[in-house]
Amino acid sequence: MSRKRLAALATVGALLVGGVASAQPVTPSPGSTGLGDTYFPGDGNGGYDVSSYRIAHTMRLAKGELSGRTVVRARATQALSRFNLDFVLPVRSVSVNGTKARFTRPNRHELTVIPRTALAGGSAFQVVVRYRGKPAKHAWRGERPWLGDEREVVAMGEPQIAAWWFPSNDHPQDKARFDISIRVPRGKQAIANGRLVSTKRTAHWTTWRWQAKEEMAPYLAFFAAGDFALERGRTSSGVRWVNAVSEQLSPARRRAALAFLRKTPKVIAWLERRLGPYPFVDAGGLVTALDTGFALENQTRPTYPALADFSAGGGLLAHELAHQWFGDLVAVRQWRDIWLNEGFASYFGDLWGDGLDLASSNAMLERGWRWWDAASFWHLDISDPGPRMLFDTPVYQRGSLAVAALRQRLGEQDFWLLLRTWLADRSHGSVAEFETLAASISGEDLDGFFDAWLRADRRPARSVENGLLPPT
Repeated sequence: MSRKRLAALATVGALLVGGVASAQPVTPSPGSTGLGDTYFPGDGNGGYDVSSYRIAHTMRLAKGELSGRTVVRARATQALSRFNLDFVLPVRSVSVNGTKARFTRPNRHELTVIPRTALAGGSAFQVVVRYRGKPAKHAWRGERPWLGDEREVVAMGEPQIAAWWFPSNDHPQDKARFDISIRVPRGKQAIANGRLVSTKRTAHWTTWRWQAKEEMAPYLAFFAAGDFALERGRTSSGVRWVNAVSEQLSPARRRAALAFLRKTPKVIAWLERRLGPYPFVDAGGLVTALDTGFALENQTRPTYPALADFSAGGGLLAHELAHQWFGDLVAVRQWRDIWLNEGFASYFGDLWGDGLDLASSNAMLERGWRWWDAASFWHLDISDPGPRMLFDTPVYQRGSLAVAALRQRLGEQDFWLLLRTWLADRSHGSVAEFETLAASISGEDLDGFFDAWLRADRRPARSVENGLLPPT
């Protein structure tokens, strides 16, 4: 027997004695049916991490019917006997790694996938889900977020919308890349996130394919289908943009909406001067004819409602575009951390038109501190507002004032260093982490400041410590 053979046997023997080779195999188990969000415990799923979604749909506008398939590519974070996807539409078939899989519906929101062969921890896998249904007919726990009629649809919503049009791990903690193809009747348009990479026409249909190169949270993925006027261009920093305005609007409203969206490059440049480069390779916006009642920061392409005040300047644009940094680039860890999205977006929206200098910020802070005197405004804990108050006025406006006060308390150098540091480290996402980083950069004890502005049930006292007086 050769020396190499003896050495190899000796190594195997040592491993056996040490217990490595005799380790018991990991028994596959089900992935969890949530990601532990305190507000929405059923959102998201455990046991895997998604890398990409490839969505291919047909949207029959007249019927309100959506059909197609989604390919989910993911990696198992444990040995999986089964796992869940968030999805409300009727499912026709599921396969895992090319093999037909069993599936069940434990409730109207969850799709449980049971692969024929268990998935090993650390392994990459692919799920293909085929489905067909009418999203408007489906509700879950009082939520019915689908927006559309027989002429136009827009899949947008927060925190709920993804499950109404594609199966997903629907929580901001699990970002992924998106490839979205929407087939619509010929002559119609389909708009989504990212860049338009192809438009294929047949006698009766047109397929619009969009790709988002950067990862995004599932709720920020969107599509719109209908009749839209499109415009294209580049920002001063070279970012490509596509704007879309519904042709269901009156001619005057269409012209106003297009003029409104054309301000997008100017607002992006204004934000870039303070926050650094725009975080994505594509930009733009969409104005729908639907009465959505809200705008939303869909990644790369925010959507604005038909009834928006297009003559009011760029405050709404600044709000939604600031979200591309705060909320889209850096997602919340849990939905309770929503102040990190809405407070900062509101701050930049409130300052648009007045400038980003400290004097303008302090003037806005003083006006707000005096104006908002209702007890209800100061009573809400905006660091933990609760699921029913997630988008209440104080989260936005008290949140904006808190940012302005923090700027006065920290001073210019530390404030902007804090924001850029926060944005550079995308693993952040909780209010607690932000408070810790602010204290670390400033070298100050900020517990009292954050308690006063985020959690106290009264108007903050006028003091240097609360950022309401300049430091002496």
